[in-house]
Amino acid sequence: MSDTIAAISTPIGEGGIGIVRVSGSRALEIMRKVLENCPEEVLPRHAYYGKVRDEAGQILDEVLCIYMKAPHSYTCEDVVEFQAHGGTLSLRRILREVLRAGARMAEPGEFTKLAFLNGRIDLTQAEAVIDIIRAKSEVPLMLAEDQLEGRLGREISSIRRELLDLLSQMAVNIDFPDEDIEQFAYEEFILAIHQCLEKTGRLLLTAEEGRIARDGIRTAIVGKPNVGKSSLMNGILRQQRAIVTEIPGTTRDTIEETANIRGVPIILTDTAGIRETDDRIEKIGIERSREELARADLILFVLDSSEALSPEDREIAAELAGRRVLVLLNKQDLEGQLREKEIRALLPEAEVLRTSLLEMEGADPVIEKISEMFLSGMSLRQERAIVSNERHRDALCRAEASLQAAEQLLTAGEPLEIAEIDVHAAYDALGEILGETAGDEILDHVFSKFCLGK
Repeated sequence: MSDTIAAISTPIGEGGIGIVRVSGSRALEIMRKVLENCPEEVLPRHAYYGKVRDEAGQILDEVLCIYMKAPHSYTCEDVVEFQAHGGTLSLRRILREVLRAGARMAEPGEFTKLAFLNGRIDLTQAEAVIDIIRAKSEVPLMLAEDQLEGRLGREISSIRRELLDLLSQMAVNIDFPDEDIEQFAYEEFILAIHQCLEKTGRLLLTAEEGRIARDGIRTAIVGKPNVGKSSLMNGILRQQRAIVTEIPGTTRDTIEETANIRGVPIILTDTAGIRETDDRIEKIGIERSREELARADLILFVLDSSEALSPEDREIAAELAGRRVLVLLNKQDLEGQLREKEIRALLPEAEVLRTSLLEMEGADPVIEKISEMFLSGMSLRQERAIVSNERHRDALCRAEASLQAAEQLLTAGEPLEIAEIDVHAAYDALGEILGETAGDEILDHVFSKFCLGK
């Protein structure tokens, strides 16, 4: 008999309602022990009102208790939920009584892990649960909901079925070459592999778009001190988040905040001005600025257009070569000395925009430009699966590489037995996405990201 687990399933803090969830074969038994005056016959999906008392008979809280009979529950096991007032102390005391009645404390993500292990959801759907919880804006929430509904899982399962049919036919050709069983010609195997390659390729084409939509556009704001970086961040966020003064070096560490553009998160990092300094604390901030540059999808390089390019500007520009850069020629309200052609000589592939960030509205053209650069043509509300998870992308890349190798082997006339190894590797790689061939290490990594009670 497996353990019966329990945890608080609502966030810590004050709230109207808090839930203690119990899952396992002893859930109903625990409900009868903990809920005062619990009826002899407990009907599934009915709410029962009562009180929970501690060992000394002291009332802990009034609750509504609901029993969900296996397999018609989130975990496919018997589940009981105690719905109490949403105070941290009250819920902890109820949980303590539940544990005393025979449950053990659930591990992070263990309820969802049970749903996966019991076949209610695949691993992509389990990962979608945590994405829904963590979604900071509409688009990543939409992607997670589609994945929870099973769209990606169905697409991967379909390709795996085709590969399984292919492996079965390869086994026929290899093991029964002289029997009166239909044999495939090499051309038929090559065609079947190519069709699977096209499907994995289409999924991989969505990966970058999906990553941006799910994780957001990581954006670093860089430039020498006092050019308007903090004003830009405040303008995009529509609030005074970063300190703005005329004193160079005011921002001495990186400041990270999240806004959203058309429902997609934009993770803004206002960096310390990159310059030579003897200040030890400012040096640490500058080093962190350089680390943010390495991580960023987009770099907003802010320049003071009222001044000529300085050696510091040129040094920063040299660090940005080959990166996706939007150069902002700021302080357009002042007499200009900096010409756009000078910037294009340093960063020929960068986008260039003229700005005046005295008021928050001055950031509006920057927001529009970022939207144009990243979201133009992005259409996620289609009847197609979107790859938004790095684990999925990695497994698809390995599957694609294995199928390409198999196709090349067969095209070169190599023995079917050798190509079959690569086809089987692709089948297993896709199985990792669903969790069907994922080892304990992968499962532990996925569910370690969950909170307690989910």
